[in-house]
Amino acid sequence: MGKLKDKIAVITGGSSGIGLATAHRFIADGARVVITGRSQEALDGAVAELGDRATGFCGDVARPEDSEHLFALVQDKFGHVDVLFANAGIAPFVPFAAVTEAHFDELFDINVRGLFFTVQKALPLLSEGASVILNASVVAQSGLPNTSVYSATKAAVRSLGRTLAAELSPRGIRVNVVSPGLIATPFWGKVGLSQEDVDAFGEQVVRQTPLGRPGQPGEIAATVAFLASDDASYFTGADLVADGGMIQV
Repeated sequence: MGKLKDKIAVITGGSSGIGLATAHRFIADGARVVITGRSQEALDGAVAELGDRATGFCGDVARPEDSEHLFALVQDKFGHVDVLFANAGIAPFVPFAAVTEAHFDELFDINVRGLFFTVQKALPLLSEGASVILNASVVAQSGLPNTSVYSATKAAVRSLGRTLAAELSPRGIRVNVVSPGLIATPFWGKVGLSQEDVDAFGEQVVRQTPLGRPGQPGEIAATVAFLASDDASYFTGADLVADGGMIQV
């Protein structure tokens, strides 16, 4: 067992991609994890893959009642939360001129409102000295075309990380942000672009990345695991950018 021995961790959007990789890493480090997802089938597959230290909860972060049910389950099963990784999010890309109110509302409902109330609903269960990690993105600090609404949601997440770090510090709760760059996950098949456009976008970003490749989900999971552990005991309000140098160099 490792640096998260016997910790109770909740990961939203934990049935694939970065969330699933983080669940694997947390379990390897000794934690018990509760993962959420909107597809029962995908969730069941992820829990089977993770083993008996994982529990699944099917729900949508955009529905506050689902978050209430999630944390009621956590309270009944574990009694508290030591680590919360608010990871669930979506990223359909749309040119600014084509953005509709429905598109705008969907992204803010999930990426901002859903994340905000996930943390709020978890608050009574967060243990003294708990770690909260919010998943943002490098787009909060850059200007990629066709991402106007998505980028705005991630800038809001970054801002929220600072505010919550200040508000929750009296309880010893640390709140930090991780901002991935281009990561090789199924996420990119869900941005609303053709495969040709996705490939072209990826090639463009890789050309802008000094390390010359996309990141892997496990690399982000390692960053999140660091923030979750006592190794990051003096980190709060921070934004760890894991982007291969894309916006840092």
